[in-house]
Amino acid sequence: MIILIAGASHAGKTALAQRLLERHGYPYLSIDHLKMGLIRAGRTPLTPEDDAALTDYLWPIVREMVKTAIENGQHLIVEGCYIPFDWARDFEPRYLAHIRCRCIVLSERYIRAHFDDVLRYANVIERRIDDSSCTMERVIDDNARTLAQARAHGVDVLLVDADYDVDVNLDFAADLGTEEP
Repeated sequence: MIILIAGASHAGKTALAQRLLERHGYPYLSIDHLKMGLIRAGRTPLTPEDDAALTDYLWPIVREMVKTAIENGQHLIVEGCYIPFDWARDFEPRYLAHIRCRCIVLSERYIRAHFDDVLRYANVIERRIDDSSCTMERVIDDNARTLAQARAHGVDVLLVDADYDVDVNLDFAADLGTEEP
């Protein structure tokens, strides 16, 4: 099974992928690591701020990695901001049968009530060197756009509204349970 975890920055994608790794043993790929490797190696003139261009650049690579994992009977979790909302159009039905996509979205209510938590947990898995652009208004705007796009494209949403309670057993049990790779 391939699990795609999408969402805006600071929504908890990497932390969820880590929890799924620990609970189910599925390895995960952080698209941010691929992005930074290509940027630091000088393989692209793009910068970490070029979100739309990075999606166009990275998704074809990630898409083919997903296909390869399926063809090899391997489980994989892929997480990042660079999964396009229309991701499913890039896969034939034989691949789609092995892919689940979830988009984590923080509601405005949650962000306003828990913005200190959003900042406190920003470095729980990755160490952000400069997080000064993370403001409450930006997080609210990013999540509102993400929710609208996910809904417009029929992507399953894990909405965090009152408490951050993304349960790896309930939200992914059907996907991670019994299927052989």
